[in-house]
Amino acid sequence: MTNLRKSHPLMKIINHSFIDLPAPSNISAWWNFGSLLGICLIIQILTGLFLAMHYTSDTMTAFSSVAHICRDVNYGWLI
Repeated sequence: MTNLRKSHPLMKIINHSFIDLPAPSNISAWWNFGSLLGICLIIQILTGLFLAMHYTSDTMTAFSSVAHICRDVNYGWLI
């Protein structure tokens, strides 16, 4: 049985692009944290924008605005 990763056309492209990609010897697995931090930053910016669209910072309506986000906005409990 041949290795599916090296025989399937789509998997072959992914294999050559990501898995068997030659990399310098001084790069370790710790370099992945930079891209993970970038992804976390993008997620925080996007969720902040979505929250800014629905949040009201007035002292009288702040609590009801948070309740509206959690209850009425789609996936508001997640963001």
